[in-house]
Amino acid sequence: MTSLAEEFRFIDGMALAALVRAGQVSRTEALEAAIERIEQLNPPLNAVVTKMYDEARAATEDAANRPGADGPLAGVPFLLKDLACTYAGVRMTNGCAATRDSIPERNSFLVDRYLRSGLVVVGKTNTCEMGLMNTTEPLLFGPARNPWDTDRTTAGSSGGSGAAVASGMVPIAHGNDGGGSIRYPASACGVFGLKPSRGRITSAPDGGELLGGIANDHVLTRSVRDSAAVLDATAGAAPGDAYPQTPPRRPYLEEVGADPGRLRIAFSVDVPDGYSYAPDCVEAVRETARLCESLGHDVEEAWPDFIDRDELYHEFAEVMWASLAAQIVDGWAQAARATPTTDHFEPYTLALAEQGRGFTAADLLNAMSAMQALARKLGLFQEPYDAWIAPTLSEPPLPLGSFESTPSNPLRPNEVNDEFGGPYTQLCNITGQPAASVPLGWSGSGLPIGVHVAARYGDEATLFRLCSQLEAALPWADRHPPDSAWLKARKTSTAC
Repeated sequence: MTSLAEEFRFIDGMALAALVRAGQVSRTEALEAAIERIEQLNPPLNAVVTKMYDEARAATEDAANRPGADGPLAGVPFLLKDLACTYAGVRMTNGCAATRDSIPERNSFLVDRYLRSGLVVVGKTNTCEMGLMNTTEPLLFGPARNPWDTDRTTAGSSGGSGAAVASGMVPIAHGNDGGGSIRYPASACGVFGLKPSRGRITSAPDGGELLGGIANDHVLTRSVRDSAAVLDATAGAAPGDAYPQTPPRRPYLEEVGADPGRLRIAFSVDVPDGYSYAPDCVEAVRETARLCESLGHDVEEAWPDFIDRDELYHEFAEVMWASLAAQIVDGWAQAARATPTTDHFEPYTLALAEQGRGFTAADLLNAMSAMQALARKLGLFQEPYDAWIAPTLSEPPLPLGSFESTPSNPLRPNEVNDEFGGPYTQLCNITGQPAASVPLGWSGSGLPIGVHVAARYGDEATLFRLCSQLEAALPWADRHPPDSAWLKARKTSTAC
């Protein structure tokens, strides 16, 4: 007889919420099934680093008296990424020894919105230290492992969330994205991951605009409709937000399955000098372009040829991210009244912070101005096109350990981040336009390959219509990683 844990393992959040509303499944049954799956699957995958079973059970038992009792996702188990999104009374480590015992006193507004939607937070997911890498291998907790091949990266920095959704622990998990950190793990783990437009999700009350608003929060999901439903529940500015977005014309969930009309779509497989893409990733984009054409869209190959890799790498990856690392490390040192060492931060973070201190305030402002100028050029490139399709990552998931620093080159992860990630996701952080990684491709060895789909600034509606059309034409819901991949893991996590 199939257990509830196995029966619900790969259904999406909307389907589970419907069962709960109909009384076919109780909230307690849904929660306990998720806990059972986490207990079974997390040891080989190391996706969940903080368990919140007591909090989740209390919320479920007292559901009628809590926000979200009648929410659209009531009773759906959910995981929160352990980075920059606070849940009062539960540690937020940011994947870092220096902050491993940090206990926030209040919820982020986004967490309150998750709870009002009815989502039940059952734990927090693994992330790289301070979200600074394109992999999830923190020294504090050890690596999150890819459910398709446990010797490979989940990508990052929302890698624990990607592994949790792909393996069937929960249908929906939180992520945040400053250069691809939702879309990279979505690609590496074979799930759907969308970064909304700049300002669509608030970082209030404690988060700032972070380097010109390059970062945003949302979720990784098994289905397009789950992503739309969560965005409906969480979108909207807080008073004083730097980049408030115009509300959508109608709920995003109504865009899922709606006729997108005849779209004009660009696809790019060309890249600046110095980048290279694996043939499987290029072919996934070409196949998607052909699919879009067969669906009645006008498709043409185009590339913003004004992109210069050296400039992009220097201004975005070096000046802006190194300055951020310096802000993080020096801010902690000032608050803790301590000298940061490798007991507190990983060698890469310390080296990146040191690099950041070498830049001046003028360097940072010049870099931000250069990124804004690039955003305007990209806006003009995108303007004739309703959507823009490209690879999410430059190749299938890399082996674990590929991002390691060396004593002679502690900044080596910068180079791997850049080569593995490529330019496309970063460009959409710079422009602020919405973009998603859609699990449409597979490597010759059976590893997932995401296709990056972007829409114009503020136009998530078109993105949901097109992505749901692609989901219907080339479904991925029944494609799951084999259990044998997890069982072969050579070591297990002791993080929790």
